[in-house]
Amino acid sequence: MAGPLERPDPDKLLAELAREQSARGRLKIFFGACAGVGKTYAMLSAARQAQGEGVRVLIGLVETHGRAETAALLDGLPVLPRRQIPYHGKLLGEFDLDAALAARPQLIVVDELAHTNLDGSRHRKRWQDVEELLAAGIDVYSALNVQHLESLNDVVGGITGIRVQETLPDQVFEAADEVALVDLPPAELQARLKAGKVYMPEAAERAARNFFRTGNLIALRELALRRTADRVDAQMRAYRADRSIDAVWQTQERLIVCIGPGAGNETLVRVAARMASRLQAEWIALSVETPEMSAESAMRRARRQRALKLAASLGAETCTLAAPEAGAALIRFARDRNAGKLVLGRARRNALQRLWRPSLLDRVSSLPHELEVVVVGLPEEEAPVAEPAVRRPSLVWQSYVWALLACALTTALAALLLSVFDLANVVMLFLLAVVAVALRFGRGPGAFAAFVSVLAFDFFFVPPRLSFSVGDTQYLFTFALMLAVALLIGQLAAKLKFEAISAAAREQRSRAQSELLQALSAALSSEQIIDIAQQRLSGMFGASVVLLLPDSQGCVRDPHVPVDSTQAGGFADLAVAQWVFDHDQAAGLGTATLPAARAHYQPLRAPMRTRGVLGVLPAEGQAVWLDEPEQLRQLESCAAQIAQALERVHYIEVAQDALLDMESERLRNSLLSAISHDLRTPLTGLIGSAETLAAKPDWPLDARSQILSIRDTARRLVELVTNLLDMARLQSGRVSLRRDWCAIEEVVGTALRQLGEALAGHVVRTELAADLPLCEFDPVLIERVLVNLLDNAARHTPPGTQITLRAACVGAALQVSLEDNGPGLPAGAEERLFAKFERGHSESAQPGAGLGLAICRAIVQAHGGHIHAERAASGGARFVFSLPLGQAPFTDPAELA
Repeated sequence: MAGPLERPDPDKLLAELAREQSARGRLKIFFGACAGVGKTYAMLSAARQAQGEGVRVLIGLVETHGRAETAALLDGLPVLPRRQIPYHGKLLGEFDLDAALAARPQLIVVDELAHTNLDGSRHRKRWQDVEELLAAGIDVYSALNVQHLESLNDVVGGITGIRVQETLPDQVFEAADEVALVDLPPAELQARLKAGKVYMPEAAERAARNFFRTGNLIALRELALRRTADRVDAQMRAYRADRSIDAVWQTQERLIVCIGPGAGNETLVRVAARMASRLQAEWIALSVETPEMSAESAMRRARRQRALKLAASLGAETCTLAAPEAGAALIRFARDRNAGKLVLGRARRNALQRLWRPSLLDRVSSLPHELEVVVVGLPEEEAPVAEPAVRRPSLVWQSYVWALLACALTTALAALLLSVFDLANVVMLFLLAVVAVALRFGRGPGAFAAFVSVLAFDFFFVPPRLSFSVGDTQYLFTFALMLAVALLIGQLAAKLKFEAISAAAREQRSRAQSELLQALSAALSSEQIIDIAQQRLSGMFGASVVLLLPDSQGCVRDPHVPVDSTQAGGFADLAVAQWVFDHDQAAGLGTATLPAARAHYQPLRAPMRTRGVLGVLPAEGQAVWLDEPEQLRQLESCAAQIAQALERVHYIEVAQDALLDMESERLRNSLLSAISHDLRTPLTGLIGSAETLAAKPDWPLDARSQILSIRDTARRLVELVTNLLDMARLQSGRVSLRRDWCAIEEVVGTALRQLGEALAGHVVRTELAADLPLCEFDPVLIERVLVNLLDNAARHTPPGTQITLRAACVGAALQVSLEDNGPGLPAGAEERLFAKFERGHSESAQPGAGLGLAICRAIVQAHGGHIHAERAASGGARFVFSLPLGQAPFTDPAELA
């Protein structure tokens, strides 16, 4: 028999969890607005301090940028040798991750967290190296500028006009255990720049004119401060939530304006918007739905919804809560969101109104809190809101009739039971009736039933019967107690019913969204996503739903409708949907944009871009839910889930296509390489044999002519095989560039001499600029590019055609062009010509396999250049390629002499 199940010791589990958490290293980021604020200096100072405290410190990689005071801090600190990686014919130093893991220091300093590693490194980005160090239990110090954060990259680019290419995900910054802000005022930073403490003098002068302008530095400083403050605010809110701290900490301005059921809400919203603008604070427009508001008129409800929409248009976050009492819910919400200010309205009320029903301001003032309450005087009435076309059915007077009938039935039943039970027990029937009425019809009918029950008990059961007079004064106490208990129980029952209805509605919305998300996560195609969205959303909102997706030209359409059709399926208006897609904003029914449309249109926003448009047409008479902020938020959430599913499927298809292309290309290259190797050896032997036979003098002339024809054919086959081999090598990446500083004039001359026979029937002109500098490239491969272009021009132009070869410096590149005045390029084939096995004209009589231009593009791109084809002004073809010039090495004129 198996022994009893042993439960794990909770203390051991907690200790194991603590060990796992402590096993991971800690990341500290020294964060700044831009280069030169002193991040590296502060980082090395902290490392030296840690070393002084007995911590084993290792300098993994630090960029001093020639700053003497920063380099001095490296004295006495162990420095890890850099790993040498070949790059464009040179050896460059990179962070050695394996050596750092083998050394296992307690703390390692790795500068420039957003750096992109050289090809040949284990990880693409340096922050990935840092993640591996942290996983190994090593603490890391690193440095980062605000422009390297992915979410702020475009913002900084718009401010400075310079887009930084090296970025890292914001999650890395958020996950850091500690962020130390290193800050300098713009004037002091510019002084450091002029003193040569940021860049070398030449670079410093350019930086002062461009990036280090005062306006740029102020903007970058504000971004860095705000980003750090946001991170600290998130940490503070998490700390308060973990420790259940209810009190508001006035660390950041945040205010809440409460939208009530009365008049003057729009005035209240505008006042709150002005306050938030002056304070530069976040603000939230909150509406608390209480049981008393369940039976409010359509006009009051429309007024409240209009105020929430106004707040959203003014930049507020809108929220709707369901609670039994508005004052306590408002204070609790403010504490949860750490908002220090409440903006409440106060309308003119008479003494009876204040006594019978205290205002929200009175209820908030009576509760203990530490919030600052701003009171705004409201007008008695605003402009009336038009009643909706279809009103919600009102059951107010019917509810009171049913309450009266319930009391009558209870009285009849009590009269029958009075002969069996005592009068004190019969009273319980009336209390039960009050509870039932309150649960079914709400507070008002419940209170009405309580009064009617007391009157009925007095009239029919208390002596003297059939009279409201009371013979025994003790019954007065019974009536008061009965009325108080009935009212209390009725109100509690109504509150419980309201809370149960609100909880059920929230649970239903959450369950519907969860089911939608689960269904979308299993979808494998766009068609499945469309079907799931239409089925789920139709039931969720009681509306007709259509998804409009963009085609390759960015025009939205219904995927179930033929492409050549100009109409969308069902109700969708393609013009409105296209506007929504182009502007990434909701429009149509229930919005302020194109409100005359039949349906509501919501953009499908995904993390990368908008994936389409969601159209929703409410059922007849059910468009009122478009005025509900909670319903609109649910619709937006569903649209976001659908958009993310569409984007996921899109990238899965892209990845599958890319994998298929890569496998096809690899198989083709392997086949070409194998065939080329097997063909080149016999062809070389055939050429040698043909030349030997043709050299014999005793052979007849016609026989030698045939042998020479065989030789020429074999040479063309060798050229074809060579092209196949070169293409396979270039595609596989096995060709390494042997760069050298060369003059393009020498390469042009060599190429022309090599093609002297092929160009004999053409007029060749060279126009090379006199001041062409040296350029770093592989001379053999660039010569191959020129040979292929010249041979291509000779083959596809008639004899006597002029071929012009030009070379000049254009910006920071060397541009070489080859132009002829022949028949020109096929229309629309300028880009297609560079594809493999593309010969321009499908029935061309010219020999060749169509690989020459593909090889040219592969070689030029391997050099970091660009090549393209275009129609020349003379009507012929023009091929242009450019190579980066780089910084040529300095040559002393005395050495040349």
